[in-house]
Amino acid sequence: MQTEITISVSPKAATEKESIKLCSARKLNIDVNSISDIKIHKRSIDARSHNIKIHLKVTVFSKGEVAIPKNYQKVYKNVASATPIIIVGSGPAGLFAALRLIELGLKPIVLERGKNVIERRKDLAKIHKHEVNPDSNYCFGEGGAGTYSDGKLYTRSKKRGSVERILKILVGHGAVKDIMIDAHPHIGTNKLPKIIAKMRENILACGGEIHFNCRVEDLIIKGTKIEGVIDQNKNKIFGQSVILATGHSARDIFHLLNRHKIHIEAKSFALGVRIEHPQPIIDRAQYHCNIRSKYLPAASYKFVQQVNGKGVFSFCMCPGGHIVPSASEPGEVVVNGMSTSTRSSRYANSGMVVAIETEDLQAYTHHGALAGLIFQQEMEKMAWEAGGKTQAAPAQRMVDFTNGKFSKTLNDCSYIPGINSAPLHELLPSMISHRLQEGFKIFGRKMKGYFTNEANILGVESRTSSPVRIPRDEVLLTHPQINNLYPCGEGAGYAGGIVSAAIDGERCANAVKKSLA
Repeated sequence: MQTEITISVSPKAATEKESIKLCSARKLNIDVNSISDIKIHKRSIDARSHNIKIHLKVTVFSKGEVAIPKNYQKVYKNVASATPIIIVGSGPAGLFAALRLIELGLKPIVLERGKNVIERRKDLAKIHKHEVNPDSNYCFGEGGAGTYSDGKLYTRSKKRGSVERILKILVGHGAVKDIMIDAHPHIGTNKLPKIIAKMRENILACGGEIHFNCRVEDLIIKGTKIEGVIDQNKNKIFGQSVILATGHSARDIFHLLNRHKIHIEAKSFALGVRIEHPQPIIDRAQYHCNIRSKYLPAASYKFVQQVNGKGVFSFCMCPGGHIVPSASEPGEVVVNGMSTSTRSSRYANSGMVVAIETEDLQAYTHHGALAGLIFQQEMEKMAWEAGGKTQAAPAQRMVDFTNGKFSKTLNDCSYIPGINSAPLHELLPSMISHRLQEGFKIFGRKMKGYFTNEANILGVESRTSSPVRIPRDEVLLTHPQINNLYPCGEGAGYAGGIVSAAIDGERCANAVKKSLA
């Protein structure tokens, strides 16, 4: 016999199966000894009051019945001799597109400008020492920008495809099963590389191809059809279709499309700073306690506020995390956040950004579709110069920034390349700085302790999303001019995170298969 119920337990009890059984028995008014097994389906934290609860959706088994463990591993067919489909980029959109193509009986040829996850680490170490490899960094390389990040798997893109399916595939490649039940699942930068490596091994074992250090520099186009691409060594690679899944930082691809007069569009994005607090400040505010219980994860937050008609909002919040350098070219400073699976750092960081609409960039209209991209680049160059022309980031204390005051000293910070005091309130355009200043004050009223000079802000947080959209047919998913070119994922403007990018990769793979039917 099986009964599905929802219960609320203490954080400690949520870690103890016997306590969950006891609470379930009480709710069902049955003898606890009659419960033969418990299966948790969903888990979420309710910290709205001092009495913090964990909400659990569970199935209660009785009369000797037990939950049958699910096998999340899929068996993929061999496609070594099948129709080749080119995928440019090995981020979540590219990798999930590749696996889906294999399921559909097509051969993926994945082209990645960067290195595999292991070799990529060497270049990440170098950027901390102020050396930027434009093809291998936090943005480029196997797994894309999400590989060395917090690994957030929460998405609102639930109408575009099955989130559960994406999570199942991740578990099948080594992710912990907890991601199937947590309300806000994440994997962590320490575990993602192994999962991505297993996905690569699976693709290769099935006859797919993955080429690293293979940067696409040109397209082979005849009429309204793309026949293949040309890499940096002038090698020609041919395929029946091309899925363009390059990520939001592949600026050279936008320039390439522009040169070929393949239509692209400027789109809205967001830009601002990354803010870092001591994690205990956030814990105290969110959990209403002086010391966080060992049974609770590092606390997070989410803010959204309209300020003078523009959205100011938190982005990619990393509790127990670190700030990392995410420049993709020399001469720019970009900051982003990451955390391990344990989220055990003594810092909490989050992007805090302002929405930038195309009408905000009147001074850049002569750049056409690349207006936002050029503005983004200028802000990153400004940060590089203000930080000292290294990967050190310009920084300011939060209250000082809000009051227009230069910070003579700064707090300790997780950002390894270092921070230098700079008047970010003056260096950022007023449409950004003024809104951030008002936003910080508002958020301080919403969360006790948030508005404090114990927090540093670092500039700039600029890679929130692509400032360019590559248009595509709503049904066919092909570019309007090139009927076998499939713009895909974050870089094309159709996703905003690991899961939504993975879903879009699968959608494009399905569309490719349908076009060949």
